[in-house]
Amino acid sequence: MTRRVRKPINQINVVPYIDVMLVLLVIFMVTAPLVTPGAIELPSVGSKLVAPVLPLEVSLGPNKSLALLDQATKVSQTRLTKEQLVARVLEKQQGGQEQAVVIKADKNARYEDVIEILDLLQRNGVRKVGLLARPAS
Repeated sequence: MTRRVRKPINQINVVPYIDVMLVLLVIFMVTAPLVTPGAIELPSVGSKLVAPVLPLEVSLGPNKSLALLDQATKVSQTRLTKEQLVARVLEKQQGGQEQAVVIKADKNARYEDVIEILDLLQRNGVRKVGLLARPAS
C-alpha cells in the first residue's frame, strides 16, 4: 500500500470571505436609513465671548513723523516723539487686554526707520507688535 504524500496548499480561497462581506453590506444598507441620528448637545460657556480688540496703529511717514491711531475709539494722535509713542502704547496696553500694535509705514519710508520703531516698542515691553501691509490688488 503506497501512501500519498499531501502537498501544502499555497493558495487561499477568498470566495467565502467575499460572500460574508456582501451579506454584511446588504445588512448595513438596509439598517442605515432606519437609524436616527442623535442630537448633539453643545456645552455652554460660563461667560460671554469677547470680541477681539482692534489694534493700535502706529503710522510712520516718509519724513520719520509718527502718529498713533486707536482703531477701537478712532482717536488719532499725530506728531508724537518716540518717547510719547511708547508711553501712549504702554498706557493703552495697561488695561489688561491684549491689544495688538501694528506699524503702518509709508512705502517711501526707510526700512531702517521701521525696524527702529519695531525694536523700540519691543525693548520697552510692548507686546504683540507687527507690521501692517496692504494686500496686492
